[in-house]
Amino acid sequence: MIVAPSAAAADHQRAASSYSRLFSTQQQPSRQAAEDVVGSFQLAHRLDGLEKPTVWHEFTPLSVEHGSINLGQGFPDWDPPAFVQQAITKSISERRANQYARSYAHLPLAKVLVEDYGKRWNVEMDPNTQVATTVGCTQALYCALHGIINPGDEVVMLEPAFDIYHSQVKMAGGTCVFVPLRPTDTTTGDGDMNASSVFQLDMAEFEAAITDRTKVILLNTPHNPTGKMFSRQELESIAAIVQKHPNIVVISDEVYEHIIFEPQREPHISMATLPGMFERTLTLSSSGKTFSCTGWKVGWAIGPKHLVHAVTATNQWIVFSAPTPTQDAIAQALIQAREPYEGHFNYYDYIAHEYLRKRGILQEALMAAGMTPVLPSGSFFIMADSSHLSIPDAYLAQETAAMPTKPMPRDWACCRWMTETIGVTAIPPSAFYSAPNVPLASNLMRFAFCKTDDTLYKAKAQLEKHFGA
Repeated sequence: MIVAPSAAAADHQRAASSYSRLFSTQQQPSRQAAEDVVGSFQLAHRLDGLEKPTVWHEFTPLSVEHGSINLGQGFPDWDPPAFVQQAITKSISERRANQYARSYAHLPLAKVLVEDYGKRWNVEMDPNTQVATTVGCTQALYCALHGIINPGDEVVMLEPAFDIYHSQVKMAGGTCVFVPLRPTDTTTGDGDMNASSVFQLDMAEFEAAITDRTKVILLNTPHNPTGKMFSRQELESIAAIVQKHPNIVVISDEVYEHIIFEPQREPHISMATLPGMFERTLTLSSSGKTFSCTGWKVGWAIGPKHLVHAVTATNQWIVFSAPTPTQDAIAQALIQAREPYEGHFNYYDYIAHEYLRKRGILQEALMAAGMTPVLPSGSFFIMADSSHLSIPDAYLAQETAAMPTKPMPRDWACCRWMTETIGVTAIPPSAFYSAPNVPLASNLMRFAFCKTDDTLYKAKAQLEKHFGA
């Protein structure tokens, strides 16, 4: 038996049929029209010069293509310690840290950070207003710059500088003023050259870079990529210059603060602890390097209320709050890290000892290749002088989209040659310099030793195989 459709159903069918005929008769856009739409699109002008491939876009795929041992990027190739993994499980299943956190910071984490920094800095802070958490230290810097500088303000940074610094200043409308850490002669070293001594800041050159438009000094200690740690004398000299200018703020990136190798001889010193500098310093750090969980992206800014507010006032309109489970887990991990660990006084002592041991493996490997390591005082990077290596001319004649200057800088060519021919990848430090200062990196390469012993020994074997034991 056939049932006649209802009036409503019939109306629906007629409407659908009419729409189908209308759609089928509409002229579809031509391929040329589509190409014109795509071709007319332009990125915002604030990204001018920032849209090109970076050193990471070039060397990571190059390493994969040639199956090289990648000692370029700075992330550990192992999992976080068990107590950190257990913490995030507990955060999710027991502590119910699964909903939005406070925009300023997840309060349990803020309280622990205030305890830790307060004890080290000998200062009392309010966890409600003097800590801001972010999606990694990178976002803390992004928010700080957008909250502090106005278009045309100048930011003085010391080169070589992590490439994100320059890009973020530009996106915030600021102008970068570069002052290089000028390396002493690294060609005659005996393998025990210290980065803190090799890479020197000329205080007269630094002071000359400051103008009435300077708003921020961007500091990084322990320093990436050199491994330099600024001494108290150097920091006091910088502070004395800054204090001549009442409008200047120091943003201090200290993500490697717990990876230091001779704390008695070369302690990590925060700029915020110097007389007269707490109210003028915003300190940035994160958990990723310390706890080998770079993918968790838990960063923070800590300092005086007015500078922390520069971060939170920006961040509330970007991500509002960092993920709660990872913040809560790091709060637990920071407490546990104070306790004895694997036969060491605490977890921080353990991780620094482990990286010191790994530094030694890579030091031997580089020396076997005829390079001169410039030993870092902190961080997990080591710069090496490659001036004794002979690079085929064909590599110096290459051009790539990411290289910073033309012709290809020697360090860039050397890193490509090592990746393709020797099977070990490093990062060319010229990626961390402005164009006028690129020649300072000509004979240098940056290697990361945040890798398993197996990875480091494989790299050592490759270098010895090519250059001879």
